[in-house]
Amino acid sequence: MQQVGGIEQVSVIPQEPPEEQQLFADTSPGRTVKDAESIERSAPLISSVTPVSTLGGCAIHRGPITIRGSVDGCWPSYVEINKHNVAVGRNLCDLDLEEAKRVCVIGKVIVDRLWPEFPNYNPIGETILLNNRPFTVVGVFEFYEREQDKRRRQLAQEKANAKATPTPTPAKKRSGRSSRSTPLGNIPFLAKNSTIIIPISTMMFEFKSASVVGGVDQGPNLKLDALTFQVADINRFQEALAQVRRILTETHRTVEDFAFSTREEMFDAIEQNIHETRMSGGLIAGISLLVGGIGIMNIMLASITERIREIGVRRAVGAKARDIFVQIVVESAVIGFIGGLLGLIASAAMMKLLIYISPGKNAPVVELDNVLISFGFAVVIGVLSGLYPAWKASRLDPIEALRYG
Repeated sequence: MQQVGGIEQVSVIPQEPPEEQQLFADTSPGRTVKDAESIERSAPLISSVTPVSTLGGCAIHRGPITIRGSVDGCWPSYVEINKHNVAVGRNLCDLDLEEAKRVCVIGKVIVDRLWPEFPNYNPIGETILLNNRPFTVVGVFEFYEREQDKRRRQLAQEKANAKATPTPTPAKKRSGRSSRSTPLGNIPFLAKNSTIIIPISTMMFEFKSASVVGGVDQGPNLKLDALTFQVADINRFQEALAQVRRILTETHRTVEDFAFSTREEMFDAIEQNIHETRMSGGLIAGISLLVGGIGIMNIMLASITERIREIGVRRAVGAKARDIFVQIVVESAVIGFIGGLLGLIASAAMMKLLIYISPGKNAPVVELDNVLISFGFAVVIGVLSGLYPAWKASRLDPIEALRYG
């Protein structure tokens, strides 16, 4: 969820105004850059805001290669709000906005599709055409992927490098070589990896300065396709939304033709999945403890059956019932203690395996208090499982026990 913006990201979306406002709803200008400027200036509870104007189905050219994609005109804060990281080059800057420069920052998938012959190519300074208008690439976003996909790709790369025979290759201008390019099938982050951003001023001047409908120019289209902001303090989330609502009500001339799209439902779904996973894990652990306890109890009952005569001899020479009880409970606790140690050894080996097959950022974290709790449960189950066999052994009649066998 953090990779796609986190719960602190909120989008302003259009909605139908209330019925009582229908008569003067046309007086609202809708979502505009002025909204973003007002939020940035007057909403201290908002850390970042960006207006977004989107050019969908844009033709992207590089030499003989043409692909289709979506281009977003935005502010530099778009990168921070959407949790992007610029791997090569730079982000958009205020000067790009002021001068409406034809510059762009593109995703790794776009690079691989425009320069398929050069894996890991560095396109900084190259020119691409967006709807036949030249733009200079000034930055490239890093490649986003799930941790397991990253690890799988790294292992495949290591195997390919191990099998390949190194041969010298001529250096290319601003390019790097590898045995394979970045995979395009990382579905969860495919849209993020295909991002293209340009200054929103450039978007308005180059692509939205005219709106032709039925052969008639309707004038510039200055309305936004998205307006996104980031709440500074998640603990004051609702207060921040109320602050933005007051500002937008003023800029929209009291027309409530907007609403907020938050990530709370997504966050709640993730939390519910985590809760269900923990409940399932707890249930499995509980069943395992129950089965283990029953196993220890059966072992102790079988041990008592084999040692009835021994118990009778001890009782005959002066041992009391409580001595027999304590002996059996201690033996049961020792079984739980040894089982707990074996479990810790097995879990340590399992975590070594997990660390090997998973990337460093996703390595298991072991906390001492959890280890002690787990080990303590093993010992407690051993003690509890020995109570009934110990009680049964302590109740044996010494005379009958001596006659046994």
